[in-house]
Amino acid sequence: MDTSGEANPDLESFREQWRAEVRARLPTTQASSSSSQQQPPAPPPPPAPPQQQQPTLSGAELAAEHHLHPRKPPPAPAKKAAAPRQDYEDDYVQPRSFDAPNDEAAAASTSTQGEWTVKKTTKDPVTALDHYEKAVEREAAGSLGDSLKLYRKAFRMDDSVDQKYKNKYFPKSKAKPPATASPGTAGGAESAATAPSSAEQPQTMKELINSFAGVAIEPEGPPVEGMPPPPCPIASLPEELLVHIMRDVAILDVADFVRLAQVCKRFAFLVATEDRIWRRICLGDEFGFGSMHYHWQRQITWEPLTEEDLLTEFEEQMQAQEKVRAEKAAELDKGAADKEDDNEKTAETPDVSLLLPLTPEQRAEKHAEESRATTLVFYKTIYNSSWLRMWRFRSRIRFNGCYISTVNYIRTGQANANATTWGSPVHIVTYYRYLRFFRDGTAISLLTTAEPADVVYHLTREAMALHAGKRQAANNTALTHLPSAPMQYALKGRWRLASAADNPAAPLNEIEGDLIVETEGVGKYIYRLDLTLKSAGKMGAKNNKLVWRGFYNYDRMTDDWGEFTLKHDKPFFFSRVKSYGVLGE
Repeated sequence: MDTSGEANPDLESFREQWRAEVRARLPTTQASSSSSQQQPPAPPPPPAPPQQQQPTLSGAELAAEHHLHPRKPPPAPAKKAAAPRQDYEDDYVQPRSFDAPNDEAAAASTSTQGEWTVKKTTKDPVTALDHYEKAVEREAAGSLGDSLKLYRKAFRMDDSVDQKYKNKYFPKSKAKPPATASPGTAGGAESAATAPSSAEQPQTMKELINSFAGVAIEPEGPPVEGMPPPPCPIASLPEELLVHIMRDVAILDVADFVRLAQVCKRFAFLVATEDRIWRRICLGDEFGFGSMHYHWQRQITWEPLTEEDLLTEFEEQMQAQEKVRAEKAAELDKGAADKEDDNEKTAETPDVSLLLPLTPEQRAEKHAEESRATTLVFYKTIYNSSWLRMWRFRSRIRFNGCYISTVNYIRTGQANANATTWGSPVHIVTYYRYLRFFRDGTAISLLTTAEPADVVYHLTREAMALHAGKRQAANNTALTHLPSAPMQYALKGRWRLASAADNPAAPLNEIEGDLIVETEGVGKYIYRLDLTLKSAGKMGAKNNKLVWRGFYNYDRMTDDWGEFTLKHDKPFFFSRVKSYGVLGE
């Protein structure tokens, strides 16, 4: 503490100025404040009512009026050694998709999706592979009891059913047989050895895309030989107009833009190589990194940020900078305090007048400029000047679905005294954690035993408003029979990605992908989830996994942090929900 004070005399004088202005404005509390200097500081009084009669408060006065006390940072998560790779957990993860609620699918049995859903749920398994597939579905849904029964029945019917399942859904790439020399020829082996191997090796993806560079859009042939072919207006469009059309498609839906590569070779070449379109996607706020937030945008209760919140954020940033400067000052050699070192210390000390709290408009503009500048730096350094590579591999939150964590663990039960059994019963406990993120920086967190098919369609703001306060009203049972009843236990929250202020000493590429979520808690507590964005599965999906780094609770009365154990908790996996829309709003 002394080192930080010596390294920042301007900051200490700035704080003393705050205290002096408070004493001048509140003379009646001066005596009580002087008498309490010998005692531990008491909890701050509640905030004053809205100060409509004092419109000309300075930043220091406003901070004092609101009794600005920034929260202590949570304990840093312990760095664990990298666990060995587990193929069964990451490589064989199948992304789930929820296209329609169960009741709508059952009612609309005439539609294609409805017919598939009804047949899928009503068809009884017959073969061993059918039982195994049904067991996998039940295991993905978290019903371990049903899945164990189906697994046992499948293996009784066929002991190698697991290999058949892997060959069906995860086939291995077929290796080409080695070239053999024709018998009876002495020089056959030599000719096979000297033959060029390039003709036998398949083209790489880059070589295949480059081969489409000079290919034009070929119109469809005539339906009957001798007749003129049907018109193809898009084949005669200039490339500038074609790129403009494809860019508009990408702004509406990136998935539709990528599917254009299946139309023809020319479209495939433009989708894979047109850097202007991918630049617009990455820098835009529809799907790209312009919609990512690296600072809080809302309160935990979804209310707009107040001036007190902005001043608290300003003080936390000042403390972070003060900590970094104190660490740098401690590293300097005390014996080598020459003139050059003094000049360096003077240059590192910031001008406090330039670090005054910003207005909400200035803050939003500053954060947008910082985010854009960080994106451009990563584009040149980490992603080799490729916007497509940045879109594929850079961490980002997905809004057109929700993240689900399925937790299963075994708990030993109590044996029945009246039954003659060799051992105690075993209970398989299953529960789920749901996280849904919104573009404005808010989030919904839910812990329940209800299965995803009964929950994901109700993770909405409307359901939260419908069940607001019904958790405490035990006598109100009118809404407990609705399909959205699990939402009475949902918690409001907010999210942001980690920024340089969280760890000023670390480079940005090391903290890139860390996610921080704060939600409501019980009573005086706030819950904080520290997660990291990862990728799982062999299908090329990215940012579909959230790995735990820490789970904490914050006591707002005592300003203390506590840590929850993560003994049984599992990672979150992304599931697309069609009812959320393309933009997830």
